[in-house]
Amino acid sequence: MRVLKSMLRQPSAMFGLIVVALVVLLALGAPLIAPYSPDDQMFDGLSLEGAPLPPSAQFLLGTDTLGRDLFSRLLFGARTSLIIGLVANGIAVGIGLMVGILSGYLRGPIGGLLMRFTDLMMAFPALLLAIVLAALLHPSLWIVAMVIALVNWVQVARIVYTETRGLVERDFILAERSLGAGHLRILFVHILPHLMPTAIVWGTLGIATTVLLEATLSFLGIGVQPPQPSWGNIIFESQSYFQAAPWLVFFPGAIILLTALSFNLVGDALRDILDPTQRGRG
Repeated sequence: MRVLKSMLRQPSAMFGLIVVALVVLLALGAPLIAPYSPDDQMFDGLSLEGAPLPPSAQFLLGTDTLGRDLFSRLLFGARTSLIIGLVANGIAVGIGLMVGILSGYLRGPIGGLLMRFTDLMMAFPALLLAIVLAALLHPSLWIVAMVIALVNWVQVARIVYTETRGLVERDFILAERSLGAGHLRILFVHILPHLMPTAIVWGTLGIATTVLLEATLSFLGIGVQPPQPSWGNIIFESQSYFQAAPWLVFFPGAIILLTALSFNLVGDALRDILDPTQRGRG
C-alpha cells in the first residue's frame, strides 16, 4: 500500500499505471470486446479495388490487406505481446538473479567463470543474437519468449552480482556465518529479500524492452508467425501499404510506443520508491 500510495502521488506513474491496466484489461477481455474474429477475412472488408478500408463506424480502426478488422487484431495481438513480455522477462529476471547471486556469493573460480560468461554474452549485440537464435529455431510464441529471455538476463545478472558482493561483507551476514548458518539460509533468508526490490524494478522495466524486441523480431519476419496476431507482425504484413493505408502502421506503432513508455514510467517510479539510494533525488 505504501508503494501504491507513493505512485499515485506521481502524475507520470499514474499515467503509466492507467495505460498498463487498460492494456491488460483489453488483452484479457479481447474475446468479449473484439467485434470480429482476428482471422475473419470479410467480404466487405476491402474496397472494390481490393484496398484496405479506412477507419469507419463498422471498422473502428479500418481493415488490413486481407480485409480483417484491425481493431480486433490489435486486441488479440496485445495478448501475444504481453504473454511474451511477461514470460520472457520473468525467465530473464530469474536467470539473472540466479547467476548474479551465485557469482557474487561464491566468488572464487566459480563466481569468476559465471561473470566471464556474463561478460561474453554482453559483448554480443542483443538484437543480433536474438535474430540468429530466432532464425535457427522454428519461430513460435514460446520459442520467441525463450529467445528473448536468453538475451535479456545479462544486465540483471551484472547488477545483482554487484549488490550481492556488497551484501556478503555486511555485518549481519558475517554474524550469521559466525553462528553457523548454512549457505542456503544465508542466500534465501538474508540476501535474496534484499535483492527483491531490484528484481521487481528490472522486472517492470524489462517488460518494455521485451515488448519492443518481440515487435522487432515479428516485424523482421522471424518472430510470432501469422495468422497469430502480434503488434510487430501486424506492421510487418502492412509495411508495403505505408502510404496507401497509413493507419495499418500508425495504430500498432502508437500502441507499442505507448505501452513501452507506460511500463518504463511505472518501472522508474518503482525504482525511486524501492531503491533507498534513489530517494530524494529529483
